[in-house]
Amino acid sequence: MNFRKTLRATVAGLFTVLSAASMSADNKLVNSEWNEVEQQAAGQTVYFNAWGGDNRTNDYINWLAAEVKRQFDIELVHVKLSDTAEAVSRVLAEKQAGNTNRGAVDLVWINGENFASMKQAGLLYGPWAEDVPNFPLTNPDESPAVRTDFTVPVDGYELPWGKAQLVFYYDKALTENPPKTIPQLLKWSKSNKGEFSYAKPPQFLGTTFLKQALIELAEDSSVLSEPVSEADFEAVTKPLWRFLDELHPQLWRSGRAFPESGPAMRQLMADGELSLAYSFNTQEAAGAIAANELPASVETYVLDGGTLGNFSFVGIPFNASHPAGAMVVANFMLSPEAQARKQDATVWGNSTVLSLEKLTEQQRALFEKLPQLPGAASTAELEKVIAEPHPSWVEALEQAWLKRYVGS
Repeated sequence: MNFRKTLRATVAGLFTVLSAASMSADNKLVNSEWNEVEQQAAGQTVYFNAWGGDNRTNDYINWLAAEVKRQFDIELVHVKLSDTAEAVSRVLAEKQAGNTNRGAVDLVWINGENFASMKQAGLLYGPWAEDVPNFPLTNPDESPAVRTDFTVPVDGYELPWGKAQLVFYYDKALTENPPKTIPQLLKWSKSNKGEFSYAKPPQFLGTTFLKQALIELAEDSSVLSEPVSEADFEAVTKPLWRFLDELHPQLWRSGRAFPESGPAMRQLMADGELSLAYSFNTQEAAGAIAANELPASVETYVLDGGTLGNFSFVGIPFNASHPAGAMVVANFMLSPEAQARKQDATVWGNSTVLSLEKLTEQQRALFEKLPQLPGAASTAELEKVIAEPHPSWVEALEQAWLKRYVGS
């Protein structure tokens, strides 16, 4: 794809922050070659809005910041979010206030309902993602997931960054036969009262559990790939609420309280309060075992019918103050060097979105030499991936859960 043509066609009227020498009369970015984009990015400060609720993730972003400073002279500032919706709301407020080129958010870690909301509201810069040099390494023609986010076409408005899949992990010293389906989970919980819980929605891990349960329990889950309707929602979710009503009294603290996050669940496992937990990072338990944060008796597995999986992305808001810097940072995040480090279970354990067959022998070696840690799920298990529902189901599930179980 011609980088010059695409950039000229997509950024008209949006950015005045680049130097006057680089802008035409109609505010089109005329610097077309990637090295010129890197020159524009040098010296910029990029504000990266990303979830900050896990130390491993934060440490990895700190490494990213050091690398883009060393390699590109870019200051990367991690704006830690408790919920990505915070960044979406900020960009929307700026648009409503007429701020079209001085946005506080330069780069945002998004997917699912947050991407759908930003795209629909015209809050994203682009399309740009398929023009960065490292995008072809995802082998997009053979990996359609890099172009679709929760059934919504990406259309070049965000760049894939990581791959996640729901996995369960259990302490075999405390329980021998973990449940392999959602109905089995209810039966298991009755025999192991207080030894399982799920994160509190709308925290994304809590909502993920609701979606996984709904997909397994719904009489016809195919409707979940379409935008939610009130009639469909009530009918499709009835089995979910029956299941949760029966499950909650069997949970940790009898369902009167819920862990706030994945790290909180991991800590409850470490303390021996839970014998079963789950994660959206396939190597979380293995990395925690290696770091002596979980006992060596912990094992990871995937449910018999498969589990939800998705890609996460990074996007640039329409009014980013430093779009050139954001593009250079995003491209580096997709580099084999950065992707291999992120996949290292001792660092983070987040799976790469790159296609290894598109890499050179030297680049593939970065992944091949990664440590294979005990406690991880097998490659064969991780092939059982279930597609995400349409993003409109997310908010509907969260609001219904809060109304039913919190009263708000």
